[in-house]
Amino acid sequence: MSASVLTAVAWPYANGPRHIGHVSGFGVPSDVFSRYQRMAGNQVLMVSGTDEHGTPISVQAEKEGLTTRQLADKYNRVIAQDLQGLGLSYDLFTRTTTGNHYEVVQQLFLALHRNGYVVPKTTTGAISPSTGRTLPDRYIEGTCPICGYDGARGDQCDNCGNQLDPADLINPVSRVNGEKPEFVETEHLFLDLPAFTESLGKWLSTRTGWRPNVLKFAQNLVEDMRPRAISRDLDWGVPIPLDGWRDQPMKRFYVWFDAVIGYLSASVEWARRTGDADAWKQWWTDPSAKGYYFMGKDNITFHAQIWPTLLMGHNGQGDKGGTVGPFGELNLPDEIVSSEFLTMSGSKFSTSRGTVIYVRDFLREFGPDTLRYFISVAGPENQDTDFTWDEFVRRINFELANEWGNLVNRSISMAAKNNGAVPAPTAPQPADEELKALARNAFDTVGGHLERSRFKAAAQEAMRVVSAANKYLSDQEPWKLKDDPDRRDAVLHTALQVVSDANTLLTPFLPHSAQKVHELLGGTGVWSAQPELREVADLDDESIEYPVLMGDYAAEQARWGSTDIEVGRPLSKPTPLFAKLDPKLAETGPEWAPIES
Repeated sequence: MSASVLTAVAWPYANGPRHIGHVSGFGVPSDVFSRYQRMAGNQVLMVSGTDEHGTPISVQAEKEGLTTRQLADKYNRVIAQDLQGLGLSYDLFTRTTTGNHYEVVQQLFLALHRNGYVVPKTTTGAISPSTGRTLPDRYIEGTCPICGYDGARGDQCDNCGNQLDPADLINPVSRVNGEKPEFVETEHLFLDLPAFTESLGKWLSTRTGWRPNVLKFAQNLVEDMRPRAISRDLDWGVPIPLDGWRDQPMKRFYVWFDAVIGYLSASVEWARRTGDADAWKQWWTDPSAKGYYFMGKDNITFHAQIWPTLLMGHNGQGDKGGTVGPFGELNLPDEIVSSEFLTMSGSKFSTSRGTVIYVRDFLREFGPDTLRYFISVAGPENQDTDFTWDEFVRRINFELANEWGNLVNRSISMAAKNNGAVPAPTAPQPADEELKALARNAFDTVGGHLERSRFKAAAQEAMRVVSAANKYLSDQEPWKLKDDPDRRDAVLHTALQVVSDANTLLTPFLPHSAQKVHELLGGTGVWSAQPELREVADLDDESIEYPVLMGDYAAEQARWGSTDIEVGRPLSKPTPLFAKLDPKLAETGPEWAPIES
């Protein structure tokens, strides 16, 4: 029986192109998971979009001589194109500057407000002395007053994980221009986080299957729950639908508040675009549905603490109780799948520091599947991982090219040369059956790892089948069996069967080359569907157009499990699946890449 699986993917911020550190956290893991779930027969809804509100967008727009909307339009398209190129199979990749998103955010907020989980509070806000503009908390840095870390942000210390206010920082400075911010009194709306201390703590105690780092971090947050601002003094964001607030041009929802609600609003938009406005409920209000949230570790706070409390508040399930909001009783996350950081020379990828490899540069030079494979087998799944060109070249040349590409090429080449088609297994021997059994059994093992988002273990197990098949061919030496064509055909049939099975096992990781292998084995039609970039009009304002990623994934043929290869299917000489990389790349990488120190 199929299950409903929501894949909620962190929203990339639209103030510039994304780099490979970003997609190692939210992008590739979520797509590998979603492709596997679809192949396993489950109903997947994979949603996200570009996060487009907040002061950082305004600051970047000024730098580029654009309006905020123009900048958001520019990078929404750039990011969508890059994610399409990477093959991320979104059911909908949209944006937060839509009428649909505004409506969903405001309705969920009103439910929180009615249930008493929003409180007004006079606080201090940081402004730039030279421009008079409000500085977002994340744009203020200083020394953490709790742990002494130099480089804490105004909203949170990444070293100790504690929530902070900008005024708490020791020697605060603006990241925009280095000046010391001024702090002035201002009234804002706050999410009453302390009113969720008991309910959130109880819920987290049931999350036994989460990655240990995520669960421990989230449980630590419950120990110090303080009200958190959900509004800001700025004119670029979702308006606040309350008397006394809606008409204030410089009061908007804080960008983090509306962004996390994007998972719900994107699901609603997807339903509206597919002709069934209530279709989203299958993934949000059916208790049997499962929701998985993918992100980097710097987003754990918002997904393991903030988003669950927003859902509880809407549902009337916080410590104060309340009534169920307009969307019905919404499901809380089943798992927060957080990756660590992909670093370079021990430092986070950073555009401002010049330590950055942009996704589109990487795709142009090496194609999507090499990056997808590297992130899957050597990425920051459980700990910070340093990207090196040496390791990248080694993985691609020795694993993808020498192991997988070589197996595909020589198996199909020999069968095409000797038979012109998939031969019949006329003289099977125990070695043949042992290899085929190894490949068949791998589906349970690899699938089990993918169910638990253990991508590295899953990819390694799939490659173990590839290595065994290469050894089998070397041991059986079908090229020496000219005088025993029956045995030769049995060996080649076995090799092709295992190539087919291995291709299925690797499809979630390598969807582009999996389509090619499907065709090299004589297959036709779509094996692994790719996302489409579609130009659409805003559902609530047809004068506004923007690109979205969607796809017809139900049309693909890939299914999880071994399928007997068709005897007699015509074969032709294959082209190489992966080109080996120049070993010189291992030293400094391409000319456009930053040089590691």
